[in-house]
Amino acid sequence: MIISATVINDCGKHSASVQTSGKEQQLAISAKAEGQGSAVNGGELLFLALATCYCNDVYREAKERGIDVTSVQVEVTGHFGGKGEPAKEIQYSAAVKANATQEEVLDLMRHTDTVAEIHNTLRLGASVTLSECTVL
Repeated sequence: MIISATVINDCGKHSASVQTSGKEQQLAISAKAEGQGSAVNGGELLFLALATCYCNDVYREAKERGIDVTSVQVEVTGHFGGKGEPAKEIQYSAAVKANATQEEVLDLMRHTDTVAEIHNTLRLGASVTLSECTVL
């Protein structure tokens, strides 16, 4: 599965899209009030990616276990320091409502934490490489 994300910011116009295996979706993210850049910062999107990954994976893992999940809530927090510094103390909390015993739901949640791909990507430290630079 190939995933990509694109941001275009030009003269106060901002567009953001994502694509997975050729299926593209537009995201509603506006430009900053002054027009230069996104109104949402990268840290917020990173934390949203963590929350979204865990949420989606709870449903995926629950389905494999035959558990009917009816609600998932995830909150991710962390700290960014100065320019160029990575995030620190990233933590998340989750709440899941399902038609299963408390023990089954807690086991599902703990298991999901071990298989959540975005979480594991950050935990293992994936490489990020600038592959091309173009002057417009």
